[in-house]
Amino acid sequence: MTEKRNIAAGGLSAIVVRLRRSVRAHARGFRRQDPATRATRAAEKSAVMRPIVPSATVTTQALIAVIAIMTFLAGITIGAVSAVSGVASEWTSDIARETTIQIKPGDGLDVAAALAKAVEVAKATPGVSGARALDEAETAALLEPWLGKGVDVANLPVPRLVVVSLDSGAGPETMTGLRAALAEQVPSASLDDHRQWSKRLSSTARTAMAIGLSILALVAIATILCVTVATRAAVDAARSIVEVLHFVGARDTFIVSEFQHHFLTVGLKGAAIGGGAAVALFFLGSTLPSWFAFDQAVDTLVGALTIDPRGYGGILGVSVLVALVTTLTSRMTVYRTLRGIS
Repeated sequence: MTEKRNIAAGGLSAIVVRLRRSVRAHARGFRRQDPATRATRAAEKSAVMRPIVPSATVTTQALIAVIAIMTFLAGITIGAVSAVSGVASEWTSDIARETTIQIKPGDGLDVAAALAKAVEVAKATPGVSGARALDEAETAALLEPWLGKGVDVANLPVPRLVVVSLDSGAGPETMTGLRAALAEQVPSASLDDHRQWSKRLSSTARTAMAIGLSILALVAIATILCVTVATRAAVDAARSIVEVLHFVGARDTFIVSEFQHHFLTVGLKGAAIGGGAAVALFFLGSTLPSWFAFDQAVDTLVGALTIDPRGYGGILGVSVLVALVTTLTSRMTVYRTLRGIS
């Protein structure tokens, strides 16, 4: 048996030697008459009829599942960043359109008269579109989460508020003029321009974006590593076929295109599943509150999942990016593997 194997191996080596000589002759110009060229074309046609990388394997299905999970995580990250940015932008815009005047009670201070004077001063300031004082019921409603219902604001030294609405074109000079007028005419009043809250919201949005980009980077690295391992495993599984094609003169671009087409299909399937799941999650999160009668807490939690069309576009974009990363990674891996075959 060993002797037969040695004879077979020797015969195969002789065939390979003859084929390599034929390929060299082809390089010298014998293109039409060279049998190696016909062997190369026949090998490539045979590979086309039977794919080098089988699609229905456990490894392929597992890679599709991994890519789907990675795409889903990336889509959730993009959507969450979009939702946080949208909410922060909306809140910042609301804060920029309003400001608050606070009247602190003091000895001998007529709070009602101070409120009326503050409203008058605010309305007379250029850039202010309106002003109104919160009554006792509205003030009690603001304190209800901490003091409970039925709070008698009249018997408590609670500051009273005046809500001031600003024009769309109001600038820093409006706030400066209003603060100066209040200091002169209503000494007990203080102006809160919500600058601190605006800074906190901006900081939160930037932090959310930084975290999102970090997660996307980790997802990209994990996807590249998984695809690299899967590609090497696929090349090793089809190594005998790849070596024969390589030795008979098949072009590296042809061999690479076979693997690239396979992993492009795998990447598109996984990205479509993961991206579709992320889109479905955010779509249901934005529509469920209108379908069912959730209480306020659940409605607020689900409503936070709402994203705008740019968010959905970001999920679609990251799905395409994952598929492209899968394809390019497999291409580079196969090229490196082919260079190692002598």
